[in-house]
Amino acid sequence: MSRRNIILIAACVIGLAFLGAVAWKAGVFSNDGKGTALVGGPFQLVDQDGKPVDEKILKGKWTAVFFGFTYCPDVCPTTMQALGAAQAQLGPKADKLQVVFISVDPERDTPAQLKSYLSNEVFPKGTIGLTGTPEQVAAAAKAYRVYYKKNGEGDAYLVDHSTAAYLMNPKGQFDRVLPYGIGPEEIARQISDAMR
Repeated sequence: MSRRNIILIAACVIGLAFLGAVAWKAGVFSNDGKGTALVGGPFQLVDQDGKPVDEKILKGKWTAVFFGFTYCPDVCPTTMQALGAAQAQLGPKADKLQVVFISVDPERDTPAQLKSYLSNEVFPKGTIGLTGTPEQVAAAAKAYRVYYKKNGEGDAYLVDHSTAAYLMNPKGQFDRVLPYGIGPEEIARQISDAMR
């Protein structure tokens, strides 16, 4: 092996170690010491009736938290429809589950817009829609490690965003990710398993 290749490999190893240290310091690999991911936390938003709410809304029930927006053409309605079908498959356990839809489009998603959107009969019954100021939405997204970014100009812009839903336990703590694209049967199975 040539000296040049050895120097190149050493530089890559040092670079990776440096990036790992930076990520560690930033808390990317952190957990609460019990193996639980640090997903979730305090937020201050308003619901679809304009009532102020915070993270206490998650207490007392299992909660599927999904970040999306009402003008979303694909991921959001697909996810909400799958959650609605999963809710129906849970039978009596459905009473122990709530769905919270947090908008990543506070410019357009007013409480009234959320209320209209969530009235879709194939979406989960009783879904709580949340929105707020851009700063409030950003804080909630940060707490849940959710990515979102406005894409485009004018009234027809879209919002790129994370696609997973998060299942939170009745204490408001993260239990598991419900990945985008799994079917209602798998969502219902995972929620039912978590409730055991």
